[in-house]
Amino acid sequence: MREIVELTKDLIRFKTMISNTAEIHRCADFVEDWLKKHDLPARRFNFSDTPSVLSAPDDGRVDILLMSHIDVVDGPDDLFEPYEKDGKLYGRGAIDDKYAAALSMILMREHTKRGAEKPSLGILITGDEEVGGPNGAKKVLEHVKADFCIALDGGNLQKIVVKEKGILRLRLTASGKSAHGARPWLGENAIENLMADCAEIRSFFDLDAPDHWHRTANLGKIQGGQSVNQVPDRAEAIFDIRYTENDDLDALVEEMRSRIKGDLIVTDKDPLFIGGDSPYLDLLLSVSEGTTTGFEHGASDARHLADFGIKSVIWGADGEMSQHTEDERAVIDSLSGLYDRLDRFLKKAGEAA
Repeated sequence: MREIVELTKDLIRFKTMISNTAEIHRCADFVEDWLKKHDLPARRFNFSDTPSVLSAPDDGRVDILLMSHIDVVDGPDDLFEPYEKDGKLYGRGAIDDKYAAALSMILMREHTKRGAEKPSLGILITGDEEVGGPNGAKKVLEHVKADFCIALDGGNLQKIVVKEKGILRLRLTASGKSAHGARPWLGENAIENLMADCAEIRSFFDLDAPDHWHRTANLGKIQGGQSVNQVPDRAEAIFDIRYTENDDLDALVEEMRSRIKGDLIVTDKDPLFIGGDSPYLDLLLSVSEGTTTGFEHGASDARHLADFGIKSVIWGADGEMSQHTEDERAVIDSLSGLYDRLDRFLKKAGEAA
């Protein structure tokens, strides 16, 4: 347990924000060197200056793959100085997702030490999950052949995630007519037009259910205007939509367009994650008493696995919903609990082979 915590701290100290490519490379160097030091395979990938490290046989064929990432969202320097308090490990990436990289590295070493032929185990640690994994998981998985993957990036000891929402990003642009701010009647205010269109779009998301398994919209970015004393002639908003299997996205977007004055463009669309449906999941549940399956509203690199025919689930330690916050943390006991469950899972999978 202590080794997992200390290795996680080592990883946290790298300021691997997606805006700091050099630090992501330095952290990937550290991971690669650690694996080689322990006589584990380490294959480095670099797509569009995004590093990833795969520990697997040369042909990429494994029974079980553990997947995690070392990139993190932005944060001030002090968040990259990890510390422990009240049984919790604090720091940027503590729960999202550097503990998982550390845990999988150590589990890979210990599993290999046992010399068990089955199940064969591999780990994939990527560097761009926080921006959708276009040059990490999406590219590297082309070089992997696995029967089952556990994405260590969500859920908790009590919940294995078998479903996550998909992502739709929309750019809304409103136009107007420029004029002096002292004579607004001579112009048409693009920001006011944008606000009216935003209200129309919001009306498509007036849904409510106890579990919130329905489409949602977050107005995450808005900009417009050049000067406070000028009527703006252009304004723009970005929506982050999370959708479920119950949504017809093409029909939804077209209906939105019919109700607004501005232009609406789809900038990104990522699929849902639908996992489970594997004997390995049954085995996971059998070694983790009190654990059930469920869903989450976020998104992870797990959504790329289906493109390569890899059955998968998402699981992880307890972080008390602190991902991306100023007090991001991992509950240390849950790291030990997750490691023990995964270790039992690998042993039972070997016995069943």
